[in-house]
Amino acid sequence: MRPGLKGSTPSRSTTSKPARIPGSRRSPASGSLRPGRRTTGRSSANVPTAAVRRSTSSTAGPARPGCSCRPPTTSPCRPGRVPGAADMTGGKAGGGYLDSLSMFGIKPGLEATAELMRRVGNPEKELSFLHIAGTNGKGSTGAMLECMLRGAGFTTGFYTSPHLVDIRERFRVNGIAVSEEDYAAFSAELAAAARAETGRDFTFTYFEFTTVLAAMIFARAGVDVVVWETGMGGRLDSTNVVRPLASVITNIALDHQAYLGDTIEKIAAEKAGIVKPGVPVFTGVMPEEARRVIAEKARAEKSPCFGPPPEIAGPVHYRLDGGRTVQEFEYGGRLIRLPLPGAMQRRNFRLAAQVLTELAPKLGLDSGRAFRAVADCRWPGRCQQVNSRLIVDGGHNPDGLAALAESLEEAFPGETFSVVFAGFKDKNVAGSLHMLDKLAARFIFAPLSESDRPSYTGAELCGLARREGLSAETAAAGSAREALELASQDQAHKTLVAGSLYLAGEVLSLTMDKPAILNLD
Repeated sequence: MRPGLKGSTPSRSTTSKPARIPGSRRSPASGSLRPGRRTTGRSSANVPTAAVRRSTSSTAGPARPGCSCRPPTTSPCRPGRVPGAADMTGGKAGGGYLDSLSMFGIKPGLEATAELMRRVGNPEKELSFLHIAGTNGKGSTGAMLECMLRGAGFTTGFYTSPHLVDIRERFRVNGIAVSEEDYAAFSAELAAAARAETGRDFTFTYFEFTTVLAAMIFARAGVDVVVWETGMGGRLDSTNVVRPLASVITNIALDHQAYLGDTIEKIAAEKAGIVKPGVPVFTGVMPEEARRVIAEKARAEKSPCFGPPPEIAGPVHYRLDGGRTVQEFEYGGRLIRLPLPGAMQRRNFRLAAQVLTELAPKLGLDSGRAFRAVADCRWPGRCQQVNSRLIVDGGHNPDGLAALAESLEEAFPGETFSVVFAGFKDKNVAGSLHMLDKLAARFIFAPLSESDRPSYTGAELCGLARREGLSAETAAAGSAREALELASQDQAHKTLVAGSLYLAGEVLSLTMDKPAILNLD
């Protein structure tokens, strides 16, 4: 059976209605969020019927949990709709302002983000955040937090980066990516604010723009809690302009050394920059030298610091459920069903569960209801079993790929894989290949189509593999599609895609319908 390229078999239509934004105020004509308007209260009268059903379908908790920490929605975040929205949004369809910004531009500092927030009425001040940093695992941990909060009846915002196939993945409300119409309108409104003459000379990066855009979208939707993921680092990351309910640091490893420092301690200090005075800090499993740096920062800020909870004791069972490999284990006297395999995902779950357990009294959250909901967690491109023959993971550094190898050895004991791999030249690709060598029946190397950053060709990776003395055989492909076709010819081994989130996105776009990638519900 082939890994499942779209086009090799008939696929269902990707045409869908614009994504609904539960918890938002909508135009009667379009059914979409109205830029320039926001929710004015917590009454269910302002919430679409489907969102009310989501919150009230269980008897385990109230229809709208009492999030006492959320400030009232009374800020002046009311800029109006801007004509010509579709021409200013960026993305493949429209070009315009966002396309003029480099996706890979990095400009340390928070002043520009704070200024752009101010120009649109400081929407971040209307929101309650869980701020997540970490070298690896922050996306998976965030996905679990979002899923559990949503399952417990809260309306959620989830800001994450980078996107796999569509920029709208970065802005999810109740697990649903913002609609094309709303994305266009909000982007146009923000572009107008960014271009405004204020007497101060500011240029904004791509990530600064999308960070403020996320706050606008979530404030207008009136969400209860935002899961807010850093882009890189923490101290000078654009997301660090908020005061959260909690700061969460998943782990620390060597990555982005040119920007964050060349030691574990230096990188930990940058990640610890998200710690705010008096705000609780939660840390995952990490090297002791990193833990000490974060603990010292927490002491200096008088912030309660919670280390990782104990490892999960007892047996772990795997079973197939609807084509997905699900692990089951006991946590806090409850049976947990987690559709993300491996020990690292259990560690991520423990961290997410600890955050919600500690915040439950403040949020009015039913922990049991939340923990049951994690059985529905989805996180595309992270050890994702697309079908029985294809697994896709965006791991791109040795630490992340070591965790992937550990997960696959546990979920598929004794198996080896046809590994489709690609990598950027600014990453430790040699170290990553060594992490996968023991799982590889063979490597099929492909180039990355992203042209803004230097990446290896398939032939260059074959040469690197030879120099590194890898044991698996190698082959070069001219594209991700060709690599998948070659891998599908190997009936004895499943196909594993790894090495880059950009490769993961390209493969998912070839093998899945777009709504299944964009939406988490």
